[in-house]
Amino acid sequence: MSQAVSGQPGAPVAGRGQAGRMRAVVQSEYGEAERVLSLATIDRPEPGPDEVLVRVAAAGVDRGAWHLMAGLPYPVRLAGYGMRAPKTPVRGRELAGTVESVGARVTTLRPGEEVCGIAEGAFAEYAVARAELLVPRPTGLTACEAAAIPLSGLTALQAVRDHGRVTAGQRVLVIGASGGVGSFAAQVATAAGAEVTGACRTAKVEAVRGLGIHRVIDYTLGPLAEAGSAYDVVIDTGGHRPLSELRRMLAPRGTLVIVGSETGGKVLGGTERQLWATVIAPFTGHRMGSFISSENGADLRELTALIEAGRVRPLVDRVYPLAGVPAAITRMVAGLATGKIVIDVTA
Repeated sequence: MSQAVSGQPGAPVAGRGQAGRMRAVVQSEYGEAERVLSLATIDRPEPGPDEVLVRVAAAGVDRGAWHLMAGLPYPVRLAGYGMRAPKTPVRGRELAGTVESVGARVTTLRPGEEVCGIAEGAFAEYAVARAELLVPRPTGLTACEAAAIPLSGLTALQAVRDHGRVTAGQRVLVIGASGGVGSFAAQVATAAGAEVTGACRTAKVEAVRGLGIHRVIDYTLGPLAEAGSAYDVVIDTGGHRPLSELRRMLAPRGTLVIVGSETGGKVLGGTERQLWATVIAPFTGHRMGSFISSENGADLRELTALIEAGRVRPLVDRVYPLAGVPAAITRMVAGLATGKIVIDVTA
């Protein structure tokens, strides 16, 4: 799928509706958001036989958008995204919008349906997605709320269900419960019947308390290992605490799930703890490790069912217009967001 870019940074761009064209935030080199991202007019993508063209209403901002934009850590480039420059110009992979057209082999969706899910190039007026990675937009959610769900929600669901193996009655600690993944993880664990404690910084305590979990800890007041111990499951989505500190919080046969933990390193990017946890886990009484989330429609449907049942809700931090993508990514990387940052593509 090719997308030809026209216009220079700061140049006027066409509005929605120009035949075969669209507004999008593009980049032609790796770097930081304010330097490499700009709004331009580009060719509208065309869906393949098993794909869907979505008219984007809103797009979520996830950590992966920064990795692909910056080309860091370097293994991202080796994964096929381009060694010296990005192969495709548009970032963003989670969205909510309306089905515009479908490929020849798509039978599960039709034009006009409101959907949310995972796509390629969501920071644009139109994006292409595989049909199986789109689900109906949950009843009662705005497009901006629905766009906050797909990637962070899937990661949280799999962290709690598959890797934490959380069950009713367990004591669960979610570190970084105010973040995009953490806010979902705390709610999914609560929905599973666990007694959930969320840890976050002072300014975010009230927002986390509003998620309906059992207890909230302000981690700026002291080491978490002193705030409570013997958790059956610890899900670490924020900070870069030593494994020794995290293990002190666990029950003797407890489970540690490490999600994220960014350090900005150019080679490993903060995955050193995950690798070491996997190495030493067999020699401890704990289950420890990390994972890469699986993008699949079945889990998206499970997640949206929890949302429609009122057991989970997206926590939206701020909403930016399409031209605000650089500022939105900068805010996310700085750790200032409470919940998910969303782009309103229609604004």
